[in-house]
Amino acid sequence: MPSPTAALVRYYDVTSADGTRIRAWTNDAQGPTVLVSNGLGTNPHAWPSLLRPDCGVHVIGWNHRGTGGSARPSDGRIDLDSFVDDAVAVLDDAGVESAVVAAWSTGVTIAFELAARHPERVTGVLAVAGVPGNTLSTMLAPLRVPPLVARLTMVGVARSATVAGHALAPLTRRLPWTNTTAGLVRRLRIIGPSADTAALRPLLQEFFTTHPAWYAKLALSVADTARVSLSEVDMPVTFVAGRSDVFTGARAMRTAAQRVKGSRYRELDATHFIPVECPDLVLDELKALLTRVG
Repeated sequence: MPSPTAALVRYYDVTSADGTRIRAWTNDAQGPTVLVSNGLGTNPHAWPSLLRPDCGVHVIGWNHRGTGGSARPSDGRIDLDSFVDDAVAVLDDAGVESAVVAAWSTGVTIAFELAARHPERVTGVLAVAGVPGNTLSTMLAPLRVPPLVARLTMVGVARSATVAGHALAPLTRRLPWTNTTAGLVRRLRIIGPSADTAALRPLLQEFFTTHPAWYAKLALSVADTARVSLSEVDMPVTFVAGRSDVFTGARAMRTAAQRVKGSRYRELDATHFIPVECPDLVLDELKALLTRVG
C-alpha cells in the first residue's frame, strides 16, 4: 500500500553534464520554486512538509548518483563538482533561472558550492543540520570529540564500509520497514521521537535500497571538501541546527551563521533529522526565507 505522501512525488530523469542519468523529482505544487539539495543518499520523503499539496512551494530535487534510481556514472565519478553539475542540470531541465535552495546535511555544502560557482542561480539558502564544507570534522561534536579526531574517525569508518558494505548489503536491503521497525528507530533516538512513523517508513525504505559500499563512496567523495568561505556571501541565509545532532554539531552551525552577514540562526531540540522531526517548523522557516528573498 503506498504511503500517504507517495502520490505527491513525481519522478523523472534529467541528464547531467557528463551524460549521467539523474533521477529528479518534484511535488508539482503551486508556489515559488525551491531546489532541494538533500542529504547524501536520501530521498524526497525526508521532507514530508514539502510533499503536501497545500504546502505553497513548488519543489524540485534529485537523488544522488547511484541512489534512488539515479545511474552510477560510467567513469565512477562522484565528487563535489559532479554534484554541482547535477543541481544545475535539474534547474536547467525545469527552466528555472534562479531559486532558493533548501539544503540538509551534506546537501548544505553542495548548496553553497553551487552559489559560489553560479551566484546568479541561487537567491538564498535554507541550511538545515549542515555546514558548508569540512562536513566530517563537525561530526560527533555533542560527544566532545575534537574536529580532527572526528574527521579521521569518520573517514576510517567510511573506508571500512567500502569493503564491509558488500557483506552488509544482503541484510540492509531486505530490512522490512513496517510501523514497528520505523518506530524502533524513533525509540532508539537515532531519529527523534517527534518524527511521524508514516513519514519515516518511505524515507527509510528507499534509503536502505542503496548499497552500503556505494554510500560509503559518496561520503568519501566530500570528505576532503574545505570549509566554504562565507565572509562574502551576499544573499539571505537561514541556519537551522539540532541540539542533539551528532552528525553536524550545533556549535559549528552557529559559528557558520555568525560569518554570514544578516543570516538567521535557529536552534531546535532535535537530532540530525530535522526535516522529518520538525516538518512544520522547516516549512515555516523556508517560507520566511522566501519572504526575505522577495
